[in-house]
Amino acid sequence: MEGRIIKALAGYYYVFDNEERIWSCRARGVFKKQGIQPLVGDVVQFEQVSNQDGWITNISPRKNSLQRPPIANIDQALLVHAVTEPSFNPLLLDRMLVVVEHIGIVPLLCFTKADLLEDWQWIKQQFNIYQELGYQMVLTSAVSGLGIDKLRRALEGKITVLAGPSGAGKSTLLNKICPHVTLETGAVSKKLGRGKHTTRHVELLKLSPSGLVADTPGFSQLDFTNITEDTLGSTFPEIRRLEQDCKYRGCLHRSEPGCAVKEALSQHQISTQRYEHYLQFLNEIETSRDRKR
Repeated sequence: MEGRIIKALAGYYYVFDNEERIWSCRARGVFKKQGIQPLVGDVVQFEQVSNQDGWITNISPRKNSLQRPPIANIDQALLVHAVTEPSFNPLLLDRMLVVVEHIGIVPLLCFTKADLLEDWQWIKQQFNIYQELGYQMVLTSAVSGLGIDKLRRALEGKITVLAGPSGAGKSTLLNKICPHVTLETGAVSKKLGRGKHTTRHVELLKLSPSGLVADTPGFSQLDFTNITEDTLGSTFPEIRRLEQDCKYRGCLHRSEPGCAVKEALSQHQISTQRYEHYLQFLNEIETSRDRKR
C-alpha cells in the first residue's frame, strides 16, 4: 500500500493513502540502522498490521527536504512575515530566501496584518525590492480578508510549507485558508516584540479543492548548512544574474577588481540592503568554516 506522511508525532507516522484514509504507522527498525528518518511529505509504502495500523516498509526518493522544519517533497515555501506586530525584519526574510533558493524551492512571500499598519512608506520600499527581483507576493489581512482568495489560489495543487517568525500570524492565516481546521493562535508579546510558538509539530493540512499545506513549528533562525562561500551568491537572484560578468571566476563580490556586482551596486542597480545582508551571511559562513577546522 502507498500513501504520504501527513503528520509525525511521538514515533507514529500518519499516512494518507490514495483512498483518503489515514493510517497510523511505525517505521521499521531498518531505517534507524541506515540513518534514515521518515519525514512529513514522504511518499511511503506500508503494510497493514491491523485496522488502520501499519508498518512503513519503504520511502520513495525525495525531490527535496528541509531540516528545520523537517519536511520533504515541497513544491513551494510560503514565507509569512507581518508588516507590523512584530515589525518586519528584512534580514530574516533574506535568510529564509537563501535557504529555500539553495534547495531549489519556489518562494512565495506573504505579508500579513495589513489592517494594523498606519505608515506604509517604508514597507512599500521593502515591497519594491522583492517585486523587482521577481518574487511572487501576497498582502493579506485575516481581519478584512484582503488577499486570502489570491493566496488560496496560489496554494492549489501544490505541497506548500509555511515558514516565518513567531507572531507573524501563520496559524491565523491557515485558519482562514482552511476553515475546516481550527489551529491555536498566539498573541504577540509587547515586551519581546514577538509571538509565542503555537505549533508543536509538523503536519500537512488538506486544502479545498486541492493542495496540501504544512503547519510547522515557529522558528526565528536558520543556519546555512551545506551553503558555501562559492554557492551563496547563486541564492541571490540579482547576484546570480550578474556574477557571470565578473572579471574573476569565483568572485565573492567583496573587494575583487572587475566585479560586476560591485559595479551594479555603485550604479544603484541592486539593493544596498540586500547586498549588506549578503556580506553578513558570507562572513557567517566563513566564520563557521573556520571554527570547524
